[in-house]
Amino acid sequence: MAAAFDLTGVILSFSSPFTARRRQFKKPSRYAIGCRATVSVVAGDMAPMTTAQVERSVVRLGLPSKGRMAEETLNLLKSCQLTVRQLNPRQYTADIPLLPNLEVWFQRPKDIVRKMQSGDLDLGFVGYDTVCEYGQGNEDLVIVHDALAYGACHLALAIPKEGIFENINSIDELSRMTKWTAERPLRVVTGFTYLGPKFLKEKGLKHVTITSADGALESYPAMGTADAIVDLVSSGTTLRENNLKEVEGGTVLQSQAVLVASKRSLSSREGVLEITHEMLERLEAHLRATGEIMVTANMRGNTAEEVAQRVISQTSLSGLQGPTVSPVYCLRDGKVEVNYYAINIVVPQKSLYKSIQQLRSIGGSGVLVSKLTYIFDEETPRWRKLLSQLGM
Repeated sequence: MAAAFDLTGVILSFSSPFTARRRQFKKPSRYAIGCRATVSVVAGDMAPMTTAQVERSVVRLGLPSKGRMAEETLNLLKSCQLTVRQLNPRQYTADIPLLPNLEVWFQRPKDIVRKMQSGDLDLGFVGYDTVCEYGQGNEDLVIVHDALAYGACHLALAIPKEGIFENINSIDELSRMTKWTAERPLRVVTGFTYLGPKFLKEKGLKHVTITSADGALESYPAMGTADAIVDLVSSGTTLRENNLKEVEGGTVLQSQAVLVASKRSLSSREGVLEITHEMLERLEAHLRATGEIMVTANMRGNTAEEVAQRVISQTSLSGLQGPTVSPVYCLRDGKVEVNYYAINIVVPQKSLYKSIQQLRSIGGSGVLVSKLTYIFDEETPRWRKLLSQLGM
């Protein structure tokens, strides 16, 4: 199989010895891309042709099948009371009891994106980098939630610290090196064969050869088979331990886990929009509550307004909209009296000690601290944005 690409990664021509059926694509081995006038791919990791949508009434959600991303996705859903129930660990399907019209399918992240484009999945949890690499700007893919607070990393260009790159510290300096010619191009190895060439072209690197590889990319420059790599970076420790460095302006994109949906499914498949709404509401409310705590304290005062004024005067005790103040009824000498008021405020967990100190300074006592699971807004801005993208 062979295909020709321009530098933006758009397929210009395609020829195949067999009919382009999705199940007939075999696992690719390796291919090389020459970043000059055209890019050639041999035995490439081609995205499947779009297939007709399967007639089904059930909504399908794709989840990563293994690795840290899979574990953290399941933990997040469980925290939102959307526990995934998998009866047999060898099966690729599961369900979420609270969402009865939903099927869960465990897939490789790149296959989640591909199957959303082909209509086999409606929703998916994947890294933003995966959406960009395998979605390649497909307008049918819409990001429902772009900040799920796990899987954080960035895609970046890295070069050796020493040798000819010792004094090269930016992408501009790299592009101005006279060493790179048509006969001796900059050799870059990456698993991102759409984003990598696109980024390098945008940065003005003209003489580049891209080689595709998966895993242990940091070893290629040391072995002398590549000059640079484009790979995902989390802490940067692996780069440093392999004598590599990032360069200024060399970040392709920032990434973390996202919830992505098929716009076509949201608009036409029954139940997708409703399930997406519930999932988004739960995710937003839970993520907003993460790192926030509820503080309750008793405070002596003559009126609720007097107590509220004292609380509001402290900078870290403002709460979401303000403190809730309610009377505490005590029985004294056979009479019901109000000498104390209970206050409830939501404060950042990192500011807990400071908040308690301020409460004490204005007469607070009997302080109770509780974790929060959800903080629901009147309506999440992400939901309004999604409806706008769908023209609703």
